[in-house]
Amino acid sequence: MSVFADSSALVKLYVDEVSHALIRAQVGLIASQLARIEVPAALWRKVRTGDLMPQDAALLVAAFDADYSGVAEEPPRFSSVAVSSSLLDDAARLCAVHGLRAYDSVQLASARAAAAADPECRTVAAFDDQLRVAAAIEGFQLLPA
Repeated sequence: MSVFADSSALVKLYVDEVSHALIRAQVGLIASQLARIEVPAALWRKVRTGDLMPQDAALLVAAFDADYSGVAEEPPRFSSVAVSSSLLDDAARLCAVHGLRAYDSVQLASARAAAAADPECRTVAAFDDQLRVAAAIEGFQLLPA
């Protein structure tokens, strides 16, 4: 079973936050290309708030980069959904329908694109309440439940 993970869920692959074990146990993760920006931004934000030391954040960002792109010995840890014009059109519609913030609407549009490409992708892992509500309305199961 594939699970679409928004950036808040992907951060839990690298930082011990609430529900990190649940996310780390998932296989077949799919993420939006937007995560390429959001995950490092979240990790560096933890430096600014004092939750991470700069050298630790640098290591975690490097680990994320390797997981996102893959390395010579290993493929990427998760698949990514490209942010295309049609995906952004869907995201704009989702903003209006669900009142989502811009990036959350791109995340939900990415989840919808992932589900269209992989019918087994019917679960969204996210930790933003508004995004979770919108994903449930769009027919996704939620992780955590």
